[in-house]
Amino acid sequence: MHHRPNRGFDHAVPSEITPRSVYERRRELLKLMALGAGGAALSGWVARDAMAQAARPNKLAPLPGTRSTVPGAITMEKLTSYNDVTSYNNYYEFGTDKADPARNAGSLKTRPWTVAIEGEVKKPKVYDLDELLKLAPMEERIYRLRCVEGWSMVIPWVGYSLSELIKRVEPTGNAKYVEFVTLGDAKQMPFLGSRVLSWPYVEGLRLDEAMNPLALLAFGLYGEVLPNQNGAPVRLAVPWKYGFKSGKSIVKIRFTDKQPLTSWNHAAAQEYGFFSNVNPTVDHPRWSQATERRIGEDGLFAKKRATLMFNGYEAQVGQLYAGMDLKKLF
Repeated sequence: MHHRPNRGFDHAVPSEITPRSVYERRRELLKLMALGAGGAALSGWVARDAMAQAARPNKLAPLPGTRSTVPGAITMEKLTSYNDVTSYNNYYEFGTDKADPARNAGSLKTRPWTVAIEGEVKKPKVYDLDELLKLAPMEERIYRLRCVEGWSMVIPWVGYSLSELIKRVEPTGNAKYVEFVTLGDAKQMPFLGSRVLSWPYVEGLRLDEAMNPLALLAFGLYGEVLPNQNGAPVRLAVPWKYGFKSGKSIVKIRFTDKQPLTSWNHAAAQEYGFFSNVNPTVDHPRWSQATERRIGEDGLFAKKRATLMFNGYEAQVGQLYAGMDLKKLF
């Protein structure tokens, strides 16, 4: 996602009335606890409950996925509503206000669509979107998303591990980094002439980060194809990093031997490091990163929740950064 400082927002808080279905599931949980249900049965109940939340909104074409078995891929936290996920966005090519992308991204044409694989790979290729959709089985993964501005969401994505694509193109021994390039078409993106950033938008990962099974090539959310404002037709979802690391509407993936110059790192290196791992101990120069506000749950004046190291995915990704100074390499 593309970010700059958030100067506050006027965001409606959904009703706090508990739906009957949720109340009944809670009552079932209490019965299980009273009966001394085993841990496996209880965790299975919770998993089913979490997945039940991800009902299709019937807005766009269906894109189902089976429940992921990747460790850490399913958080049991309450999902952010589809309306919030699709109306509160950072996508500066369509405007810098959080509501702009939903208003303006209808001009984006997502078919035909190709993604070019270039650079240090043995099998460079231009993939058609339909080829990518069939490359690996689709999974549903419920990830926390933490944005550098201090807000967060819980989103049920649909896609597969980026590593599935990487293994097929066979990086050479020189490949150390992966660069992701977003579409840059002024005819489709009305704010591409702005000077907020240099265009097209570029992001990057180290190759070992890109190969981590949690790094997701995402094609949908809530059981449907991605809405334009959320990065249709294909984007990244890298849950342990701040949201702007997860490039949208990808048209090129390039494997390199040198660290890519990413858009926000180029625009303000002192504020946006290359790694940009969620780290509550490293403040942004203009605000703290120690706490966050969950969109749709935490009101503007409610007490903020504590931000977790690596956004709560430390067990799955912490080893990638062993021995690194994460305050210097932020």
